[in-house]
Amino acid sequence: MTESLVKVIMKGDEPVNVPAYFISKHEGFIGSIKTFIEDFVVTEIDINGQKVKTGQAVQTAGCTSSEENQTNTELKENLYCSGSQDADVSSDWGSGSDTPLPALGSFDLDVILGPSVSEDLEQFVMTLREKRPSGPELSLGSFSDKHQRANVHRAVRHRFPFLLTVTIQPEIRVREDPDYRELARLVREEEAEDFFRFIDAKVRGSSYTFGPDDSKEHRTAVHHFLNRRFGKLVETKSFSSQGRTSISVRLREHGKPKKRTAEERKEEDIYTAFTLRKENLETLEAISYMAATLGVLPSDFTYAGIKDKRAVTYQSMVVKKVSPQRLKEKAAEFEKRGMRLSQIRSVNEPLKLGRLRGNHFDLVVRNLRPHGASDESLSGADGDTRLAALVKEAVENVKRRGFVNYYGPQRFGSGQSVLSDRVGLALLKEDMVNAVRLFFSPEDSDDPHSLAKRHFLQTDNPKESLALMPLSKPRERLMLRALNRYGTGPDGCVQAWLSLPHSIRVFYPHAYCSRVWNDAAAHRLSAMGLGVRQGDLVWTQTGQNRTEDAGEIISPQIHVVTREEEQAGVYALEQVLLPMPGNSVKYPENAMRAWYQERLAGDGLAESRFRVSSLKLNLPGCYRPLLAVPHNLSYQLHRAACGHGAKKQESDPESLALSLNFDLDSSCYATICLREIMKCET
Repeated sequence: MTESLVKVIMKGDEPVNVPAYFISKHEGFIGSIKTFIEDFVVTEIDINGQKVKTGQAVQTAGCTSSEENQTNTELKENLYCSGSQDADVSSDWGSGSDTPLPALGSFDLDVILGPSVSEDLEQFVMTLREKRPSGPELSLGSFSDKHQRANVHRAVRHRFPFLLTVTIQPEIRVREDPDYRELARLVREEEAEDFFRFIDAKVRGSSYTFGPDDSKEHRTAVHHFLNRRFGKLVETKSFSSQGRTSISVRLREHGKPKKRTAEERKEEDIYTAFTLRKENLETLEAISYMAATLGVLPSDFTYAGIKDKRAVTYQSMVVKKVSPQRLKEKAAEFEKRGMRLSQIRSVNEPLKLGRLRGNHFDLVVRNLRPHGASDESLSGADGDTRLAALVKEAVENVKRRGFVNYYGPQRFGSGQSVLSDRVGLALLKEDMVNAVRLFFSPEDSDDPHSLAKRHFLQTDNPKESLALMPLSKPRERLMLRALNRYGTGPDGCVQAWLSLPHSIRVFYPHAYCSRVWNDAAAHRLSAMGLGVRQGDLVWTQTGQNRTEDAGEIISPQIHVVTREEEQAGVYALEQVLLPMPGNSVKYPENAMRAWYQERLAGDGLAESRFRVSSLKLNLPGCYRPLLAVPHNLSYQLHRAACGHGAKKQESDPESLALSLNFDLDSSCYATICLREIMKCET
């Protein structure tokens, strides 16, 4: 690669979310993306390199990006991630380090119970927490369908594990767990609640540690209570650390399971796989709807990767506790919401995030025209010939050279007033209040979502804002509910973030690290050129970079380029890696190391350990290839309807369109590939 870098055309005077550098210097062209939903089709490629079976012909005139919506970004970063993304925990019994509990699900009780009953339940819980007199129990209403009843039981226990739900068919009533109240007299209310979440999670071999307690008599009382009420489930032990003594509780390896009906025991072991086809839906939105309809938790659905919203997408999924027959019975309801299920079958295990090779893209770019072309220059054979030459040069360049492996603007919430990386930076600096306020930054519109956000920022009243927030916004509603319960101060904001699933919490710091990686890639190319330089990091391992075990990521063989290797041209630019910031990565041993240090220091992260212990977040960092290359790329020029906004000529009713078909590795963006081809923002 000897050609110079070329700057991208900007949108007006506004900076774009992706750095303005390309690998190739071809001219490119302009076109309309996503004119129709069918112009954007993505089909998942499984770990064996096969496209998922759809049970029907997949349209090949589409265009897709694997990650359009900010919260639909695949959270496993790339091919070279190493280490756990959970908080560091010690397996040592008695060490005082606890196993992270499963994150709270995204079930919205307003949807399941109705706003009025949900509000009554919140008030019931508040009276319990404030130790005010309350009725012995609360009725949640009558539910004739058994699956609906199961849904209510699971959702309430998932949200409030210190409550007991009782069915007096068809009515469900809820009351305080007496064991919870007894424990709350011995320890802090928050500790009692966290302990019951730990018990309800039943993660085998996990542990929970109470706060320091210097009173031996009091510790003895706590030990006696726990052994009397939960002795078959847990074992307890006191240990000393830094002169203070605490009680640690460990779930027994073979603890007594909670009572389940015969039907529940049978359903626990059922796994049903299927291919999901969805249109104009977020993956998590589709899962929430299916979970509510089937009476299971969203966490009972597993998938290999999250797909674009503004697209037709095909992907594999597995749902637990639902038989193939029951899934088929609900298929018609799902289809009304833009979801079509096929290849429904029984399997033996769930899917794991990251167990995919990548995605196949079928896309259409309509209304092609050269950069800066007038309407007159578009007509006739000469115009078509010029466009054909531009397209051929562009596609062949990217086919041969690849493109800079930037994270796409979708990664940061394209079009939002406050981008996700700013929220992530606030979280990494542990400025929880500012992070919440950034999260609730409204768009410049009067839609209900923005109005509810604006009301919260203006009034600091989460209860009123919750009433305004649409039911279709579960993340905002979960946070507002937590803020209403715990307050809007620093501690309350921590609880608000903890109300979100771990995968959503970690998304925001990852967005910040992605921004740093993008800027690092642009600086590396602009300042150091297209050759491999001394001190660069390269990946020396050949062959498959994934293990065959459920998409686990193997440790890469990282090598630092020597002066002799630079002079001999031993490595190609395609082998160069740049690190994502984290606590376990190695930085380049050249000018890029200083660039990373200065960038992080400028953002106030010079001393950051890339851990947020209060949110159970740990970012080890990872390595991402500087370049990406599309596989199996083919293209075709043809006549098609004009894109929106184009002038339709009587003598030329159809404009030139470009169909593109290619595969990308996971975590690579089709929009960035298009950007390199077209030399304009997509």
